Amino acid sequence: MKRNCLSLIALLVILSSCSIKKPVRQDRAIINGSWILSNISYENNTGNFKSVLFNDAQAECFEGSEWFFRNNNSTGQYTITSSDSCNGGDRFIRWSVINNSESYTSQLQFKFIDEKFKDISGKVGYRLNIATLLNDKMILKSNASVDGNLVTLVYEFTKNNNNE
Repeated sequence: MKRNCLSLIALLVILSSCSIKKPVRQDRAIINGSWILSNISYENNTGNFKSVLFNDAQAECFEGSEWFFRNNNSTGQYTITSSDSCNGGDRFIRWSVINNSESYTSQLQFKFIDEKFKDISGKVGYRLNIATLLNDKMILKSNASVDGNLVTLVYEFTKNNNNE
């Protein structure tokens, strides 16, 4: 009897440590679905920037890209439209939301996977700070260094209700 009680307590501790916290669960529920990356801008610095995002494509290729986040298995994809300067197509991702207790902000993180959900990025991923998260609008931010100066990239998404 004593052994069964200890086993049950140990199981409960393990299960509670693996559960997703309520704020993260709420963020994931809002993010779930289809989004359009409508605008990319830069803060904290002036000038013209030419940037490659997520080691994938130029920033202008991402504007208008469609992003899909599936909450139930943490997978998704984004699609870039083909053009002369943009290598279009689908990029598959595994994503999650983490609550960064040090900065008191949530972050969206993702890494690239293949169609069979296998990691193809060598365990390299990306984290974006969630600045705004509403049912129809999401603003993510990330920092980069340009010539030793901080530049904040701002990704503005709008919910795409046409695909739901």
